[in-house]
Amino acid sequence: MATYRTQIQYGGPNADWHDDADLSIVVQNRNSVIPEKGRPATGTQLTWSGPEGNATITFFDDGAGFQGSAQFPGEGPVGYRGQAR
Repeated sequence: MATYRTQIQYGGPNADWHDDADLSIVVQNRNSVIPEKGRPATGTQLTWSGPEGNATITFFDDGAGFQGSAQFPGEGPVGYRGQAR
């Protein structure tokens, strides 16, 4: 499982970033996309959608961080980024 300290950005590309809830991720099937112990490879993209919101993120620096966008219920789209804990 990879856990990230996350931030959101609203108000445009030059706006301040604001701390958000941690994100923990494990994606496994036949092979580990995001392993139970470790981080995703650079360039790995992850998209999800559900009742709690949706996001598209891309990992960089051997999974040490990600950047993308997210939208949570009742809110507009925001910039979304994270750094591994």
